[in-house]
Order: sequence, then C-alpha cells, then structure tokens
Amino acid sequence: MKSEAAAWFRSRDLQADFEFARPGGAPIGSVVDIQLRNGGLRVHLDQAVAPAWDDEREPVLGVSVPVDRDTLIRRWYVHRIRLDNEGTARRVLIGTDAFARPTEWFALDECEVTERGLTTPAVERIVKAHTTSPPPRWPAAKTKKGPDVEARAQVLLRQLAGARKVESVVVVNRVCREIAGLAGVSSATRIELADAVRDAHQWLQGQADVRRELFARLDEAVTAGNAQQARQLLARASATATHDRTEYEHRIAGAAADFVGAQSRVQEAADAERAMQQAERRTAKLTARAAAARVRRVLRDLRHRLRRHMSTVTLHEVQVLVEEAAKAAGTSLRPSGRRSTAG
Repeated sequence: MKSEAAAWFRSRDLQADFEFARPGGAPIGSVVDIQLRNGGLRVHLDQAVAPAWDDEREPVLGVSVPVDRDTLIRRWYVHRIRLDNEGTARRVLIGTDAFARPTEWFALDECEVTERGLTTPAVERIVKAHTTSPPPRWPAAKTKKGPDVEARAQVLLRQLAGARKVESVVVVNRVCREIAGLAGVSSATRIELADAVRDAHQWLQGQADVRRELFARLDEAVTAGNAQQARQLLARASATATHDRTEYEHRIAGAAADFVGAQSRVQEAADAERAMQQAERRTAKLTARAAAARVRRVLRDLRHRLRRHMSTVTLHEVQVLVEEAAKAAGTSLRPSGRRSTAG
C-alpha cells in the first residue's frame, strides 16, 4: 500500500510522508499516517484504533472497520481502502461509502487530492447532489488570485516525467490529455509541452510493444510448464500492466495465476512431506540413542552384580531386554556393546 500510494502522490507532484503510527500501543501496521503539505490521512487497516472524525487527519477505513449511520449522514461520505490480489501483487482500491448508497470502488489513478481532501468520482456526484457545499476538510493553500497557466504547465511536465519514471501508462495518458486542454501558455511553453507529449506518445508505443511481448512470454511459460518463469513474468505483469487489460490479457493472466498457485501448492506439499520425513529421522535417531544408552546402563549394572545371585528367569528377562534395546539402538550402539549383549 505504501509503495503504490507513494508513487501515486509523486505522479501528482505532492510530497507525502508516511508513518506507521501506534496510537494507544496499537500493533504496527494497524494505522498508517500520511502527512501532506496542507493536510493528512490516517489509514485504519483494522479495528485496533477507533477513527477520530474531527482530527486534522482524514480517516480512511479498511473494509472491516465499521462506521455508524450518524457519521455517514453528518459527513456525507467516508473513504475506505481495499487491497486486492492480482497475481503475486496487491492493488490498492479507494472506496466511497455514503448513507443509503453502495460503496463505490476506484483505482488510485481515478482519485485526486483537493481542498476537500481525498476525492473520488463518487465524491463529486455526492457533493453535487446536496444543495450546499461542505466546508473544506483541509485548509486551502494560498494561491494567486488568477490561475497561473505557466506554473500549471510546469506541474504537468513534472507529473509526466514522474509517471514515466514509475511506468504508469494510465497517468501518462491522463496528463497528456490535460496538456492538450491547457490554453493560454506562451509559445515557448507550448513548444516544450508539444515535445514532451510527442516523446510520451513514443514511450507509450514502446510500452505497448513491451506489454504484448510480456503477455506472449507469460503464455509460453504456462504452456511449457515453467513455473519459475511464469511466476516472475506474472509478478511483472501485475506490477506494470494491471490497468485496461484486454480479454486476451485477462485470460493469460488468469491462467498463469491458476498455474502458479497450483505449482505453489505442490511445492508446499513436497516441503511438508520432506519436513515430516526429517522429523521422523530425528525421532528415530533420538530413540536409537536412548536405546543404546539403556543397553550400556544394563550392562554396567550387570558388571557390578554377581550373576550367581540372579535367578535363571531374571537373567533371561535381562537378556531379552538387552537384545530388544540393542536392536532398537541400531548403529548407535558400538560393536563392543553388541558383543557384550551377545555374551
């Protein structure tokens, strides 16, 4: 979650600091604080810490964290977070939970950060459905009276460079669309933007070629039964090609996930069998050592006792006991000990 969220903030030219908070001694990982320049988020991944709705950090709740009806009515909506498995990776989804509405889930690239805080497409619809606008949840940053399109152009250029650095095809496409709709910049800036968009389109074409090759190799690995290669390629596909998959790509990724999962279960079963055999060998070795020690102890006792004072029945019982212990001892008993038992 931290890795994907950090990349998302960088793609929007936002500085975010992450902290694994432990309010009240909560377990590490239950609460993650995200501090931004003008506000922050507190992510509750479980129910260890109750959300503080009037705190400066906006709560984001895991799917198992409850929220009462009055809070939903008063706040209009609350945010949730969900981590979905995609092959060997995890994908972060943000949900908007509102009173009398089903929770709507969105990918991070569909969300934004505004003066209201974290915003999804569902939030925009909920706000428009009310007659009055809600008060800002975060203090608005001081801005100039009029929009500075030149500054906005530079922000978009940085976002485009950041998105290419983290190989986010979705963000590159979105920023290119925003640049195309940007008006009022100087001719020099327009040329700079056009060059950046042209390079981005070339990069996108290259990414499309890499993506086709990736799924072709993944399909070949599954067909050939190469579990190690399939696992590596599936992890790469989950990290770089999770959005806007075609039906062909979904089919290949699904078959690869099933194949890798089945191979993992086979390997786990083999590891469990091997561990059981090792435990059995250790147990047998300890049993043999104990039997050898028992033989040595009985023989030592016989040496210190006069056999003529022992009845024939007792001697026979001792002989049987020693022979059974010697058999259980196996190689743990030295040859001299075996000769003594035979005598």
